[in-house]
Parts: sequence; structure tokens; C-alpha cells
Amino acid sequence: MALKKIYLENFTVFDKMEIEFCDGVNVLIGENGTGKTHIMKLLYAACQSAHASKKVISFPQKIVQVFKPDHANISRLLSRKTGNGSARVHVTSGSNTLKTSFNLKTKNWDAEVVGAQAWEKQLSNLTSTFIPAKEILSNSKNLVNAINVGNVDFDDTYKDIISVASVDISRGPNNAQKKKYLQILQDITDGKVRYENEEFYLLPGNQAKLEFQLVAEGMRKIALLWQLIKNGTLEQGTVLFWDEPEANINPKHIPALVEVLLNLQGDGVQIFIATHDYVLAKYLEIRMADASKIRFHSLYKKEGRVEVESNHNFKDLVNNSIAEAYNKLLDEVFEQTTKG
Repeated sequence: MALKKIYLENFTVFDKMEIEFCDGVNVLIGENGTGKTHIMKLLYAACQSAHASKKVISFPQKIVQVFKPDHANISRLLSRKTGNGSARVHVTSGSNTLKTSFNLKTKNWDAEVVGAQAWEKQLSNLTSTFIPAKEILSNSKNLVNAINVGNVDFDDTYKDIISVASVDISRGPNNAQKKKYLQILQDITDGKVRYENEEFYLLPGNQAKLEFQLVAEGMRKIALLWQLIKNGTLEQGTVLFWDEPEANINPKHIPALVEVLLNLQGDGVQIFIATHDYVLAKYLEIRMADASKIRFHSLYKKEGRVEVESNHNFKDLVNNSIAEAYNKLLDEVFEQTTKG
């Protein structure tokens, strides 16, 4: 069941906002500090809390674990403009809405939750995956244990992605589609992923395995996607959140990356991406055959508030910081050329 909508009130940078999503690819754009990653983390926390009966993690507790506020206190996520008001987060999937609210008096993650039982019943089998902007698999050895005992301080998105990627056994045989996606990515990385002794390696053909730390960061990100497809994490009915997938990836590989993402969407994976990259956003727009399966959400600041504009077409967004920066560059290039 796809995520349909999020409503935010007095949460971090947001005063009041509602965003409706498509069940295909949702692309979040906007300047730094407009809350793109915050939205994806909230959606991810909602998805993960659907397994609360198995993992004993509530929606507000998972919010705390992915945001890591001081003293594990959810009240620190209250908008600084609010004063003594309350923050509210509502996430909707199908006919069910999961709600949480808290204020300055809320301790730890003891926030009010409404709709959790119906939410768990509907989404208990949902698999959701969050790929953080910073690559972490190259430092995976013993990291999860260190996080669990409090020796290092990473938010849950890092711990979770290591746990998910470390599943090195495919859930079933590779069908023709999966083989196609794996080969596209393998052509970029020149190798396959192997996980052994709590470490990730790249196997480049017949050569000796390479520790992930010896592989370029952009290649490690592509290899991670390969691993998630290989082990069956990204299949029909799952949700992928990817923060800045373009970071450290050579632009020439973006078309292939987009091809794989759009094919995953076609197979029934709902995708959320936060990006600052014109090339990635534009390729997603022009390569998507069905415009109803993609939606661009532009977050922008107006009179001190974060607002949102959504459109199925990237080029039709009025508030588009990526296109504005790109057009400014083209203007300067043209001006310099004409001075020639």
C-alpha cells in the first residue's frame, strides 16, 4: 500500500504543510534547510513503526531514532517559532492515517499516537529502505554493535541500511527483469557485491575482491543499489527513500541510474528522492513514460515559512531552485560567449 499524504504542523522547519504523493516516484527539491530529508525520515519512521509489534518501536520512538535530538527528547523537534504550542505529524496510506503529536512538556518519545493499530494491520508486511546521503557501508565492520551499545552516535538510517544490505542471500531466483537491472549497475561498478566477516567487498570480475574502502564512493552507492536489488529488498510493494542519490556519482552514470529507478517503479516500488541535481531531476522527467507516476515537490521559503509546490512536470514548477541556478549559469555562459 503506497504512502499517500503527509501533514505537518509546527515540526522543525515547518509551520503547517500538507503534501500529497503519487504511488510512483516522488522527487523532493529545494534549497538547503527546507526540510527535504526531514519529510523522508518521517515517512520512513511511519513505515518502520508498522512493525512495532515485532520490534517494540513506536512511531514517535522511531522519529527520535532517525532524527537523534539531544537527550532523545522528541520535544526538541518542535518548531522554534511555536513556543508552547504542539507539533503534529500525520502520515496517510490508503484509508488509514497514523498520527502523533507532542509539545514542550513531552518527555523522551512519550508522544500521543493515534491510529497505530490499524496502521500496523495494514502495513505490517511493508518493507521500507532509507539510503542516507553519506555512504556508510565502507565503515560497517562492528558499527551496528557499536551503535547499539552507544559507543558511536549515528541515526537509525545508517544502522538500518547496514542491516538491510548485509542480507547476502537472494529471496528468490533472479527473473529476467532483476537480471537486467543488476547487469546495468554491474556494468558501472565492474563488479558484484559480497558481504563477509561484517565487511562489504566488490568482486571485479576475475580479480581479487576489493574492500569497499578502496572503491570510489560513487561506485559504492551504485553497488549498494545492486545489493538491495539482488537480495530482494526492492521488490513490488516496497518503498525506497534515497537522500541525494547523485552525490559523488559521475553525471555520465545518471541516465543508467534513472533507468533502473524508473524500472523499479514500474515493478511496483514507490520511490522518494531528495536531490539538488538538475541532471537527475531532468532525466527522471523526460524518461518517465507516464507523467502520473512521477511528482516533483518543490520546497521553498516565503516570508519566513517553508511552502511546497507540486507538479508532475519538473519544467512547470514556478518555484524551482535547481532550474533557477542552472539557468543563471547558462546566462553567464551566453554572456561570456557573446563577449568573445
